[in-house]
Amino acid sequence: MKRKIYQQLLDWKEKRNGEGALLVEGARRIGKSYIVEEFAKNEYESYILIDFNKAPQMVRDWFDLYLEDLDTLFLYLSQHYKVRLHKRKSLIILDEVQLCPRARAAIKFLVADRRYDYIETGSLVSIKKNMQGIVLPSEERPIQMYPMDFEEFLWATGNDMLMDLIRKMYAERKPMGQAFHRQAMDAFRLYMIVGGMPQAVKKYVETKDFDAVDVAKRDVLTIYRNDIFNYAGETADKVVSIFDQIPPQLSKHEKKFRLSALKPGAKYRDWDDAFFWLKDARVVNICYNSTEPNIGLKMNEDRTTLKCYMNDTGLLISHAFDEKGIVSSEIYQKLLFGKLEVNEGMLIENIVAQMLTANGNKLFFYSKSSEEAEERMEIDFLLQKDKVTSRHNIRPIEVKSSKNYTLSPLTKCMKKFGEYMDTSTILHTADYKVENGITYLPLYMTPLL
Repeated sequence: MKRKIYQQLLDWKEKRNGEGALLVEGARRIGKSYIVEEFAKNEYESYILIDFNKAPQMVRDWFDLYLEDLDTLFLYLSQHYKVRLHKRKSLIILDEVQLCPRARAAIKFLVADRRYDYIETGSLVSIKKNMQGIVLPSEERPIQMYPMDFEEFLWATGNDMLMDLIRKMYAERKPMGQAFHRQAMDAFRLYMIVGGMPQAVKKYVETKDFDAVDVAKRDVLTIYRNDIFNYAGETADKVVSIFDQIPPQLSKHEKKFRLSALKPGAKYRDWDDAFFWLKDARVVNICYNSTEPNIGLKMNEDRTTLKCYMNDTGLLISHAFDEKGIVSSEIYQKLLFGKLEVNEGMLIENIVAQMLTANGNKLFFYSKSSEEAEERMEIDFLLQKDKVTSRHNIRPIEVKSSKNYTLSPLTKCMKKFGEYMDTSTILHTADYKVENGITYLPLYMTPLL
């Protein structure tokens, strides 16, 4: 499957020319190993893939024993993997490198040798857990990988042109028109329910069977749950409690995570590590409350008020509707056509968070409770402009899943913080329009923000 990160790999190869290694980070089962190996096949004369999930102990030991004798290390690796290495024309992949900390620490010496290129892949906080006592190599450049985004999903399903049209209409600030808008919304809904996990997308492309798709997603959820118990240590029970509470918390009108649902009187300081574990594992996307919607949203971050989204909305659906262990095709069909009697707002807001994250945005929202109606408001997302100016740097975004909604939070926000605000934006199910100073964008244009 075509992935955008491939271009980043190409840029790294051409610009760094062996001066540093690349670490591709991300959640489990998002296709890191696949895309790196495809890159190796296409761009190098030869490559060695060392998968530390199954590499024998003797291979791990070599990274301890032969760092001062790299000729022997490379000779042993070539012989074991039956691959001839060529100077400056071969790539060595250290897959799931967190499982062999010594190999990651060896990057410093391997890069200095300049014989070959090196890409590491890693997932979960075991990267941090297993690196205790190991000096992290400064020669390593990390890049983030996410589940397949909307455009990658379109490519996988054979729709190569739609995003180009969406991008053109967004740039020209024009509506898509009835026919193309319906087509784009249909594709968006399909993406929302299938999700961006490559094995689920592959299963949909091959079978068009939603039951088979759900089985693929449920396998990923099982892996995530097992990883919690394997890697989260003493916080495992708390991590699982949060993980299981994500759907019911998002289904509420106010989607802020309420710790009281986990334990009466619970304090965030006692649950911080569990939230951080899920965030570092890329299982969730955390959105923090920024108490002052101005430049430097992070400086005003309130870590005790947050929203916790799933990293993939397709996984959220399988996680939420699991009373019988599998989401039936009937539920998928109803979700596809917007006919399911469920709070669809949680799915729509989750996929907006997913799209914004995949586009490199940090997630913030604004929330204030007050006895005064004019002061009381919640704005779903705040985005900072790429180029900061003296005023109007923050774009307030409201997400609407139905045709009937109120604008009062946005109008109150503009009235109170107008000098800070840029383009007030509604993400909704209808077409593009600008009205009364508010820009209305169809949901499928979210990746362009």
